[in-house]
Amino acid sequence: MSDGTLVVGAGQAGAQLVASLRDAGETAPIVLIGAEPDPPYQRPPLSKGYLAGDVDADRLMLRAPAFYRDRDVELVVDERITGLGRTTATTGRGRELTFDRLALTVGARPRRLDVPGSDLEGVHVLRDRADADGLRDALGRARRVVVIGGGFVGLEAAAGAGGLDRSVTVVECAERLMGRAVAPMISRFYRDAHERRGARVLLGAGVVALDGEHGRVRVVHLADGTDIAADLVLVGIGAAPRTELAEQLGISCRGGVPVDRDARTAIDGVVAAGDCTMQPHPTVPAAAPRRVESVQNAVYQAKVAAAALTGGPRPAPEVPWFWSDQADLKLQIAGLSVEPDEIVVRGDPGTERFAALHYRDGALLAVDAVNSPADYLVVRRALAGGINLPADVVRRSDRPLKELLTA
Repeated sequence: MSDGTLVVGAGQAGAQLVASLRDAGETAPIVLIGAEPDPPYQRPPLSKGYLAGDVDADRLMLRAPAFYRDRDVELVVDERITGLGRTTATTGRGRELTFDRLALTVGARPRRLDVPGSDLEGVHVLRDRADADGLRDALGRARRVVVIGGGFVGLEAAAGAGGLDRSVTVVECAERLMGRAVAPMISRFYRDAHERRGARVLLGAGVVALDGEHGRVRVVHLADGTDIAADLVLVGIGAAPRTELAEQLGISCRGGVPVDRDARTAIDGVVAAGDCTMQPHPTVPAAAPRRVESVQNAVYQAKVAAAALTGGPRPAPEVPWFWSDQADLKLQIAGLSVEPDEIVVRGDPGTERFAALHYRDGALLAVDAVNSPADYLVVRRALAGGINLPADVVRRSDRPLKELLTA
């Protein structure tokens, strides 16, 4: 490779970025390189359908292998960039690459539990396909499962283990589940829902050590003296952005690779997209920059980065959206709430079918919808169109949100 674009990180953002470059008419060479042995694939199903055995490996693939050949993209897998300069890169196998432009789509790594015994056999994380394969195999033999961390991944895996009739305990150090993503009432609902399905949920519980026999985990020790028997432990305490390569370029990274609204870093000709980035708040300009870990953000930001590299127009802004499947509960989120001062609930949480609309200063910010896809789609449309659904109208009316939006 003598010129063109090097895209480091063969995940959702990387795959979209190379496609968008070609769609924009880019004809120079493109290399997409990833450290995993697989071509780019979807990660969300790993803790959902793939873990349950309902989705096979072929259905995970984002593109068929022929796509990259047909688009004249050199796809390099199972090879990691270890040294990076402004126009040169070196891999762990000694391959040297030169390039004109660079895109970092390196994602994030799972946070590890830093306590004694965290390296015992039977302690798992879940970030890539290899992790999911190992966890799925271990679940087939386990009986007592402890999930450390009450975020999306941990709760999805806990629901999957419960569906296999395993004894499941969820341990969360914070005072509520999914605290970074949902409102307190949604956290309370999900705690109750998991307990109704047989899980034990412990909040405000710190893990101080893991213990075992013959090198395999057997006990989780909590700070309050509680001991929980376990033969499988899943650590789901979040992910840390991969910033090492950006730092090799001299980019100061605090909480992620900083980018502007065009996905550009502080270095000309270098962009970044996906879970590794710290970006301006997508919907509230005055809010602090943040990481947005979702498929939607990775795809959109990759399109923006491609436009920045080719000089094309920035794609129109999109409403952030997320989802989580936990047993028979589908949580769909549209928008990003920033300290809402009012939440209007439509439907009855007791029926496990409702939507919570978030407002601040009278403005609609977001929706958390549980088994309520129609209300989710209406709020997503309203946010995309800049249409407010006034809280007092939503609260008073028993008309469907679709009718209110039309009105």
